[in-house]
Amino acid sequence: MSLISQNAVPKELKKKKRDAKKDEIAPVGEGKEEVEDGGAVVDLEDVKNQKRKRVRTEKDEQMEIEREKEMKRLENSLFGSLYAPLEFGKVDEEESRDEVDNTAALFFTDRSANSAVSLYEEDVDMGGESDELEADNQRKPVWVDEEEEKATINIAKVNRLRKLRKEEDESVISGSAYVSRLRAQHIKMNPGTDWARPDAHSRDYNSSDEEDSDKESEVVVATGFQDAEDILRTNEDLVLKRSAKLLPGHLEFSRLGDANLKDPSNAPVNSVQFHKNAQLLLVGGLDRTLRFFQVDGKKNEKIQSIFLEDCPIRKAAFLPDGSQAIVTGRRKFAYSFDLVKAQVDRIGPLAGRDEKSLESFEVSPDSKTIAFLGNEGHILLVSTKTKELIGTLKMNGSVRSVAFTNDGQQLLSSGGDGKIYHWDLRTRSCFHIGTDDGCLNGTALCASPVGNLFAAGSDSGIVNIYNRDEFLGGKKKPLKAVENLTTKVDFVKFNHDAQILAVSSRMKKNSLKLIHVPSFTVFSNWPPPNQALYYPSCMDFSPNGGFMAMGNAAGKVLLYKLHHYHHA
Repeated sequence: MSLISQNAVPKELKKKKRDAKKDEIAPVGEGKEEVEDGGAVVDLEDVKNQKRKRVRTEKDEQMEIEREKEMKRLENSLFGSLYAPLEFGKVDEEESRDEVDNTAALFFTDRSANSAVSLYEEDVDMGGESDELEADNQRKPVWVDEEEEKATINIAKVNRLRKLRKEEDESVISGSAYVSRLRAQHIKMNPGTDWARPDAHSRDYNSSDEEDSDKESEVVVATGFQDAEDILRTNEDLVLKRSAKLLPGHLEFSRLGDANLKDPSNAPVNSVQFHKNAQLLLVGGLDRTLRFFQVDGKKNEKIQSIFLEDCPIRKAAFLPDGSQAIVTGRRKFAYSFDLVKAQVDRIGPLAGRDEKSLESFEVSPDSKTIAFLGNEGHILLVSTKTKELIGTLKMNGSVRSVAFTNDGQQLLSSGGDGKIYHWDLRTRSCFHIGTDDGCLNGTALCASPVGNLFAAGSDSGIVNIYNRDEFLGGKKKPLKAVENLTTKVDFVKFNHDAQILAVSSRMKKNSLKLIHVPSFTVFSNWPPPNQALYYPSCMDFSPNGGFMAMGNAAGKVLLYKLHHYHHA
């Protein structure tokens, strides 16, 4: 018995081990129950596992939906309706599925273009509170340097800082004023654009013209900004009102590459002139070639050249309307070059006249009349349209120079008798003769394009500046007698705003002076001491004063940039 009882235990152990191995091979079948249903055996454990999987799948889907909702809420709170558009007429996504809120707005107004107005409607309801807090929300400087008020800067001592002066005798300013003027100078050199100005979009077209003009004429001082938005709303003149007047004493300029560097002349240059578009420059000289250059201050590319075989060029000039160029030499005829048709026409010889040379002339501001200097004091008036003689004027002495007034209705002339004649071109009669003070032989005349000034040069090197109204009224003394030249004055020229007067003589090196007209003083730094002008023969200012071109006897056309003027 003892043997049988002892052997019974190992058999049970072996049975358990076999059952355990079966469970490892098929763990799903462990403890499973089988139910017969119409002959089919259903595993209850498999049904439970499938239910668990479906529950887990539903939970995962619900969590994914909630995660997406949370991401949308975050995007809406951070970026607004740009990334999560508002549902019009619904308060929330969850509430919209159950019921509709009748009190919600059916639409909203997008006010994103105006930063002063909130995007959301609840902010509109709080508009009153935002107005009260507007003053507190203004941006303030993060840091203020207290040493700026204590520091002082001498802006008259350094050449490059003289442009910051408001008055001629101003020298020492405070540090804060220095900072504000530097900011204003930066804005002046880098002007803003109209499309970037907020007031250009929000203009009230119902307001009157007087109100608009008052708004445009407002001036904001650089040190008086109320907030940061004021800076963005201002333009160059609104930050710091700087006078447009050119200061005397020191002229700010820089030397550029020669205007005719691409095709220099082999003979003295007798004429240079800018076209009215300020990009085209005419150059003519004794090499019988008329050249056109596109002036940009860098490359100055050559556009075209015209060779006139029988006419060494003594003078060439554009008509003020820019349609033609008149070219003359010591010949009985002249040439007219049509810039549109690229066609050269001959003017003259003039019927009934025996002039051997038509080399000197002037063109009226209306581009209708050319005044040629003839023999024995005759001034020949030729139509630019028909190229025929339409009238003559006769002086008592020989005629050396003529100049049209800015309205084109009067003509000034001077010559060998030392007097200045005023002619009415409508009646073609002389209505005034005045003596040029200290002049024996008049050699150059020029009337200012603005105002009533005119300059008269003589063979003694003196240039007298007159007020035309006072001169016609009988005043004999000039406003200023410029005595900086010692040889015959060959050329006088005002710039476009009559703040600079250029006077030159061909008989001496570097004999080109620039005069500050408001103060009647010569610029001390011109001509430049380290640059040779050689023998200047002609010069011209660009239509807006930014460029100045000067031709000399060496065949070069020197080009300068005048920094006071920002446009060519």
